[in-house]
Amino acid sequence: MTHELLLLRHAKSDWPVDMDDFSRPLKKRGRRAAKRVGRWLREQHLIPDIILSSPATRALTTAQRVCRQLDIDESSIICDLRIYEANAQTLLTVLKTSCHERRVLLVGHNPGLEDLLLKLIPGSVPLSANGKHLPTAALAQLAFEGGWTDLTEGCAKLVALVRPDSLPE
Repeated sequence: MTHELLLLRHAKSDWPVDMDDFSRPLKKRGRRAAKRVGRWLREQHLIPDIILSSPATRALTTAQRVCRQLDIDESSIICDLRIYEANAQTLLTVLKTSCHERRVLLVGHNPGLEDLLLKLIPGSVPLSANGKHLPTAALAQLAFEGGWTDLTEGCAKLVALVRPDSLPE
């Protein structure tokens, strides 16, 4: 059976003076980008069966804005503290232990998400203009055969890589 993993890096965040990293909000540009990505998911009929998000404000707000575009109740987002500041191996553990559904949206942070993407995909992944594989609000759609416990290095195929600046307002 084919499973799909949607990796979404949080949208562009702000960093006001005297604010800790965990509490950083989205910038206006980030809120618009998250909305565009959510709209693209809806247009492609890529409705996740489960949404796992870092509980950091910028990631959770990104997930919530995507949910609004998909007409998914925001209360269905599962926050997992392990996703915040996670490396690729930790993210892999989260997916293997938390997922039983066919299509999963994982909302998190770099460098962990980029590292996970590069670990799962055999071959190269195109870089954005700023030299990142997953700039803010970028979404990678991956497909793989087997179950979540079968998720291993090089097992997935990159189906789509969407960056918000390539989507209409």
